[in-house]
Formats: sequence, structure tokens, C-alpha cells
Amino acid sequence: MVREMEKQMKKNELEGYELLVDDLKELIHKKQYNVLKLINSETINLYWEIGEEIYRQQKDKGWGKSIVQVLSTELQKEFPGAKGYSAANLWRMRNFYLTYRESEKLAPLVREISWSNNIIIMEKCKDLFQREFYIQMTKRYGWTKRVLTNYIETQTYEKYMLNQTNFDLTLPVEKREKAKLAIKDEYIFDFAELSPEYSEHELEIQLVNNIRAFLIEMGGDYTYIGNQYHLVAGNRDLYIDLLLFHRRLKSLIAIELKIGEFEAEYAGKMQLYLTVLAEQVKLPDENPSIGIIICKSKDKTYVEYALKNINSPIGVATYKLRNTLPDNLKALLPEPEEIARRLRIFEE
Repeated sequence: MVREMEKQMKKNELEGYELLVDDLKELIHKKQYNVLKLINSETINLYWEIGEEIYRQQKDKGWGKSIVQVLSTELQKEFPGAKGYSAANLWRMRNFYLTYRESEKLAPLVREISWSNNIIIMEKCKDLFQREFYIQMTKRYGWTKRVLTNYIETQTYEKYMLNQTNFDLTLPVEKREKAKLAIKDEYIFDFAELSPEYSEHELEIQLVNNIRAFLIEMGGDYTYIGNQYHLVAGNRDLYIDLLLFHRRLKSLIAIELKIGEFEAEYAGKMQLYLTVLAEQVKLPDENPSIGIIICKSKDKTYVEYALKNINSPIGVATYKLRNTLPDNLKALLPEPEEIARRLRIFEE
């Protein structure tokens, strides 16, 4: 009896300790993350300084390429087991410094992603705008090497810059660039298993059945709400193919799938969906709903005319079941000033 009372007293004394445990766990995880960030930043700083020193000494003393192999041998003797001092990596450090030394904007940003991701971006991307895009996206979404490589190889940067919307006419200035960054010009549904004569319904079902892959392809920050989402307008039943929510935009995203070429009537139908969503579904603290019409093909000039007098924010994209972006579309990328303006969204 006495022991039972003692146990109960101890239990009462420790009541609520679970909250303390949770707080300490969160604190430890946060500090561990901060330490890893600091280690990464210092590693990048070190590699930058090594690259700078190699470049300067080669330039001042007229040393050729052989000095890099000599340095590699000596450093690996001094730091046995360290993997970062191979001749190939020393060359990367030199190129890394030369690539970003004159960019006031990117020089600090490269310290915020891993060395392996920096190498992928530096070697696979051709200009500073493209590099900035992938550095910022890697930083924002925590892309791994594999994910980053996949996004570069599927030309995600080009697809974002080529997107067609009427957002300049339908969204507030402070919302436009964020919204543009949420929509691609082309989506790749290579995970969909479809017969040669597939229907729109079959495409929709494949996207739903592969919802994780679909949301990843949409570009991050999307959550799935439902398919064939039911709305009522008067005595008419309306069904949205796919309804998503974009967390950063705080907007409902209505998606209409078409297995043929874009037609202007699709924009009118999407405007109806968005009007009903605004009145019946959208919460007071949410931003305007956005529509994305995803078609098999589109005439870009025709799309521009079709969207010009539409009052709701709508984007028109295409989809493919494999990864390619025609070379003729690469020539249509915006002017450098426009690309720079779009990338400013990451600074907010």
C-alpha cells in the first residue's frame, strides 16, 4: 500500500513531462540542422578559397595544369581519408570560384546548398539565370542530387520560363510572379501507363493512381483535394477534373485535362469553374483560385488571344508522356531582363 502511494506521488510529480521531452527533441533537431548548415557553409567557403588560391597562384607564377595533380597528392598525404582533394575536385574548386566570383547575387547563395548539388548545377547549366533558378529551387525544396539532376535533364527551367498565362492581367502585382513560378509550359507524365487510344478519363485516373509522382511533376507545394470535384451552378452539375491546393500561393488550383489541341472554349469553361469555386469553396483568407488547362498541344499565338479577355487567372500548358523539349522552343525563352524579373520572387 505504501509503495503504491509512493509510485502515485512520483507519477504526479512528473505529470506533464512529455511536453518537456517534445520541446527538447525539437530543440536538439533544430540545433543539429543548424550545425549541418554551418558545416556545409564552411565547406563551401573552404573550397571557394582553395579554388581562388589555385587560380591566383597559377596566374602569378605561370604554373601549368600539372600543379593541380601535385597539390592533390600533397593534400591527400596530409589529410588521409579525406575525399575532397582529388585532382578532379581541385579543378572543380577552381572552376567554381571562376564561375561565381563576379556574381554578387549568386556568390552567397552557393553557400546554402551542398557541394555535390553545386557541382551538378555548375556543370549542367549554361548561364547564371539558369544556375540561379536551380540553386534557389534546391534551397527552397531541399532537392537531392538525383532529384536535381532529373529536373535539369527534363528542362524544368525552360518550361517555367515559357509558360503561358494571363496573370499579368488578372492577378495583383505582388501575386503574379509567384503564380507564374507555380506553372510550367509543359508537364511530363512518363509514369502514366496508357493504351495508344487513351481517353481523358483514363489519363485522369492514371494521374490520380500515381498522385505522388503527379504532384512532384507539378513542381512542389501542391496538395491533392480530389478528382471530378463536384460543383453546382443553378441546376447544372459541374465536375473539375482535378482540384489541388498550392500552399505557398494559398490558392485552389483547378486542372482541366484535354487529350487534343487547346480550344478557346476551354478557357471560358475554366472561368466558370473558377467563378463557382470563388463563391462556394474558397475560404475568406485564401487567394484567388487559379486554373490550369493541360492539353496535348497548343498554338501559342492562339492561346494568347484566347486568354486576353478572360477575367480569371488561367494558364495553358501541354503534356507529354516522355521527356523532350524541342530546340525551337528554347529560342523562345524570355529576354534576360524578363528572366531576372521573374527570378526576383526568390528574394521575398
